[in-house]
Amino acid sequence: MCGILAVLGCADEASLQGKKRARVLELSRRLKHRGPDWSGLRQVGDCYLSHQRLAIIDPASGDQPLYNEDESVVVTVNGEIYNHENLRTHLSAAGHKFRTGSDCEVIAHLYEEHGEGFVDMLDGVFSFVLLDTRHGRFMAARDAIGVTPLYIGWGIDGSVWISSEMKALHDECEHFEIFPPGHLYSSKEGGFTRWYNPPWYDEEAVIPSVRYDPLALRKAFEKAVIKRLMTDVPFGVLLSGGLDSSLVAAVTVRHLAGTKAAKRWGTKLHSFCVGLEGSPDLKAAKEVADHLGTLHHEFHFTVQDGIDAIEDVIYHTETYDVTTIRASTPMFLMSRKIKSLGVKMVISGEGSDEIFGGYLYFHKAPNKEEFHRETCRKIKALHQYDCLRANKATSAWGLEARVPFLDKEFINEAMSIDPEWKMVRPDLGRIEKWVLRKAFDDEENPFLPKVRNIRLPKVTSRDICSSD
Repeated sequence: MCGILAVLGCADEASLQGKKRARVLELSRRLKHRGPDWSGLRQVGDCYLSHQRLAIIDPASGDQPLYNEDESVVVTVNGEIYNHENLRTHLSAAGHKFRTGSDCEVIAHLYEEHGEGFVDMLDGVFSFVLLDTRHGRFMAARDAIGVTPLYIGWGIDGSVWISSEMKALHDECEHFEIFPPGHLYSSKEGGFTRWYNPPWYDEEAVIPSVRYDPLALRKAFEKAVIKRLMTDVPFGVLLSGGLDSSLVAAVTVRHLAGTKAAKRWGTKLHSFCVGLEGSPDLKAAKEVADHLGTLHHEFHFTVQDGIDAIEDVIYHTETYDVTTIRASTPMFLMSRKIKSLGVKMVISGEGSDEIFGGYLYFHKAPNKEEFHRETCRKIKALHQYDCLRANKATSAWGLEARVPFLDKEFINEAMSIDPEWKMVRPDLGRIEKWVLRKAFDDEENPFLPKVRNIRLPKVTSRDICSSD
């Protein structure tokens, strides 16, 4: 993931004297860990758009900020647009000309073509700030679930500050806050508008009633994984040995051949696991890796290694939440090892427990209505916990983590299922996340070792911190 910082509408004396540009550059460098490959800054009057790039797509020519043909639209983006090729075809047919092969360049042209209403056309994860110099206004938006981090603040001079991390804002803003996922901010409209409005989003509305279709759920997840194989750099998968990461690895192995990534980097998938010496998760991950035939990398750390890393983990994740810090620590340590191998992107398994009720307390749900409402609440809070961990613990070392369970279309499919099917029902042989296990329980061509697919208990990075 990249790092972005935008300062819009500076009216102070420092801006007039040219000092503001130097200050924006200085603050943007606080995000350099997120994008160590290149940095860029565009100033238009009293507005500044800066970018720290981690080059994943079109490393040679995709530097940012990005522009439309006459550079009247400027955009700085953190994220990946998985349907950019289809959007390019649509835009090219309308006469638009592209400068680079960057997936994010479509944003500037979509704005030209559709105005601020284009955000729902994007299939991917993203945070961006767009400056329309012709009309003297700007907009910003964040992806549906908040996989990419984004914050907004207001300076004493009335300026608006938007950044991938808080560390670039706190010195200059009187007030700053989380930029809400699934929203856009428009200077034209003077505030936030929610662009992501799926039927499930209002947990008090009608409870879903669609009958569970294992094949439809499997196909939706496979599509989500295939999208995330879009890369021009070496990649791998995080494999803890739990159900979710194991399914991510299994689907990736099954669909890697024939992709552009396979043609460039080969069909042998790299998998990565971290844990204390002798911990059961390392054994579980190795078992799955052997079944799938991945090139498996096992990293060990000590309790002292974890303790020593806590200060850095807090700095990068920007939270004091105990559970998040504890879960982020092994991922932080592993990410450094992975990056040292030349890998720049990994696919991970976050989000499944929130969607399918994988936590133990879901066993006590009194009815399907309360089960569904709690999954809605958990998904909407992901950006403060698991998304934050997955993004910032990896970005600390210039590594990008992609999360197919949080694919917009997959979530919409999974959240349309009658929640009765998701509930734990021992009398019917349904354990936690039964609908997910059943979807991949292929007798003829198994995705995972039988014990892994059907009876595997939940393994999290919190468990990896302990050998008990």
